[in-house]
Amino acid sequence: MKFHATPLQGAFVIEPEKRGDDRGWFARVFCEKEMAAAGLVDRFVQVNNSYNAEAGTLRGMHYQLPPAPEVKIVRCVRGALWDCIVDLRPDSPTYLKWHGVELTAENRLAYYVPRGFAHGFVTLEPDTEAFYLASAFYEPTAERGLRWNDPTFNIQWPAEGKIISDKDAAWPDFDPDFHGVEQLIGY
Repeated sequence: MKFHATPLQGAFVIEPEKRGDDRGWFARVFCEKEMAAAGLVDRFVQVNNSYNAEAGTLRGMHYQLPPAPEVKIVRCVRGALWDCIVDLRPDSPTYLKWHGVELTAENRLAYYVPRGFAHGFVTLEPDTEAFYLASAFYEPTAERGLRWNDPTFNIQWPAEGKIISDKDAAWPDFDPDFHGVEQLIGY
């Protein structure tokens, strides 16, 4: 596995290293030892799968506060999506910055999303599936979100979000108190 640093502190794009012959190829997409050697979280408690029928489906931006902040590793297993993260850790040099990467079934890249980051994506093709690992159990009382078009972040989405849940569309403008960012110090 190759770990490519992004402009956001602690976030990585993970590239599987293919080993092939005349049968095809083999690649490791997760290895506890390699993750630990890279200084990354290597224990995950949930595996989630998201199917999206339409291109332009926008999910996010989601995160969880303590005691359940989560690391995610996100991979597209069918279709294509643009995955985006926002650093919400007030003590981070990249606080309130965003970064996005295209994940496709063909490029097989994964996005390592650290604790203290909001995460979301927009599908670029119909019938797109995302598969992701989470290091913490879903905790409804710790759930928070950012609105995808909040002017605080000015995320430059590569595709229009045509299908957005009522909950995701209704998150208020960024307010550090409401969004609980002080609780993310040290993550």
